[in-house]
Amino acid sequence: MPIVRILVDGYSLLHEWPELAPGATRHSAAARDALIQVLTQYRDATHTPITVFFDGQGAPPGTPKPHSNPDLEVIYSGAGKTADDLIERVAYRLRAWGEVLVVSNDGAERDLVTGFGGLTAGCALFIAQVRGVLQELDADVKIHNRSEATRYRSSGR
Repeated sequence: MPIVRILVDGYSLLHEWPELAPGATRHSAAARDALIQVLTQYRDATHTPITVFFDGQGAPPGTPKPHSNPDLEVIYSGAGKTADDLIERVAYRLRAWGEVLVVSNDGAERDLVTGFGGLTAGCALFIAQVRGVLQELDADVKIHNRSEATRYRSSGR
């Protein structure tokens, strides 16, 4: 069964990936933006929809609305809820449509999701997967560009 959506605990992933936004605190807008940018590239390469959840009473004041769409959603938990609460609820509801992958370093959350049949991955494993996919994409683009440059030169233009 294919993975229908990847659910990411945003701050959990940011804490595991400090080089993603060097010098930025893990709860900063810069770190969140860097994460959303790399996950957008990953989503574009894999065609698997992603939802990123951040803890908080909604977005912090003054935070511009993220460029959220059905393929890459960004959700802030509301008052009285955590990102974990939302991830668990969404993972449970989506299981009828196929496999759901939850990315988090929270062992209790991963155990709960695994208990009702969801897939889970620790942040380090997911980061390695993202890096691998993006490196493959970069290599493919370089090969394509070389091929196009050769074709252009041989056409006599």
